Amino acid sequence: MVTNMKKTIVCFGDSNTWGYDAGSGGRFDENTRWTCLLRERLGDSYYVVEEGLSGRTSVCEDPLFEGLSGISYIHPCLLSHSPLHLVIIMLGTNDTKERFNLTSFNIAQGIVRLAQKAKGMAVGAGGKAPEVLVVAPPPIRPEYISTDIGNAMGKQCDVKASELSTHLERLLAPTDIHFADAKQYVVMNEIDYMHLNKEGHQKMSEFMWKQITTIL
Repeated sequence: MVTNMKKTIVCFGDSNTWGYDAGSGGRFDENTRWTCLLRERLGDSYYVVEEGLSGRTSVCEDPLFEGLSGISYIHPCLLSHSPLHLVIIMLGTNDTKERFNLTSFNIAQGIVRLAQKAKGMAVGAGGKAPEVLVVAPPPIRPEYISTDIGNAMGKQCDVKASELSTHLERLLAPTDIHFADAKQYVVMNEIDYMHLNKEGHQKMSEFMWKQITTIL
């Protein structure tokens, strides 16, 4: 029998979980990414799994790029890292893309569907369901439309992103899924206005640490 197993946390997200650096177009290193900083904050009793993928959506199949829908990947993902104590889901930014034609409420519905799928899996210790935390990401800032990413994202992404947390909070209220809104603590960068900078990753790690220590 395995004893003293670390508490395993899967961070399931998009490029802001992967650690995209809008300044270089590459990836922030392990001294910068919020997932790595979180691992340091939590200490040796925890194991933090980075499951970030640039472009990932909650439920949408992207017509331009394959394999980005979270709903079709989360099942094997969580099985591969089980047993789990907590699944953190921070998505929604990519779902605002104009080509998906979703309202902010639709986006929230997709994220809740994804979270419920995670919560319904018997991947926790002893075959129990894991705890699930849905985090509303910092919203896209209006200036994004004038950057290089504006054409690819399309219009109204900032509006939908700013409305997302309200819908998520209301939809998750009657469930046993935890919710947190990051926008009061973290803001997007001033390069493309939809990714975290180095300071943002630092603040996100602090924010996530506060959430986790009230759940586990």
